[in-house]
Amino acid sequence: MIQNVKRAIFKKERKQLNEDSVFWTAVHSILTSRWSKSNTPLHCMAHSLNPKYYSSEWLVEEDSRKAPHQDLEVTRERKNCIMKYFPNQDERREVNVEYSNFSLCMEDFGSVDVIHDRFILEPLRWWAVHGSSAPKLQILAFKLLGQPFSSSCCERNWSTYKFIHSAIRNKIVLQRAEDLVFVHTNLLLLSRRSSSYKEGPSCMWDVGGDQFDSLDEINLGRLEFEDLSLDEPELEAVLFGGDGENENNDEFDI
Repeated sequence: MIQNVKRAIFKKERKQLNEDSVFWTAVHSILTSRWSKSNTPLHCMAHSLNPKYYSSEWLVEEDSRKAPHQDLEVTRERKNCIMKYFPNQDERREVNVEYSNFSLCMEDFGSVDVIHDRFILEPLRWWAVHGSSAPKLQILAFKLLGQPFSSSCCERNWSTYKFIHSAIRNKIVLQRAEDLVFVHTNLLLLSRRSSSYKEGPSCMWDVGGDQFDSLDEINLGRLEFEDLSLDEPELEAVLFGGDGENENNDEFDI
């Protein structure tokens, strides 16, 4: 994913991959930071239960790819998750046997259809069709792989709503505000069908939302600031003014 993002940015900037890019450096820092925040036992368990990541078709796409059971970092966090989810030793041993059969294509997981469908079927469908021989892992897979992987869609709606229902327009009725958010979002989706989407400014909506206009240094700072969480010290040292700009300050003012 990181390499795909890098190629897209360098193509936009019309640079070679071995050249320097200030924008890419900022984006790469954010992506690695997000990975560190999301690298939890539960995330690694979900990653380990995705049959696609064991398929030969997926593994040969990049030389650096490893199956989850061969990745030391993922394996450690997966074991921590199993330890917490199955505190009983006998039950945990059963889960480990089920996982070894699943990851190594042993017993019922070794048939041609099971192996072939790993890359083709969606994870939930695969477990529904082929996972009955590992009932404990199947239940866990349904719980973890059935959840949305990102809240970005909700965050974008809230960001758009913030511009529509502001302190200046605080008397706008709820239904009208919802309609405006709906129209704005669908205009974004429709813009993807236009020939200018990959070349015009609209292509950057997906990168930084409504506030992102270009790759200049002002937007780089804004992009880095958007990566902060509410509980991080850097956010506590920011002064928010009425004009939407921010600066370092000892007090927090909204």
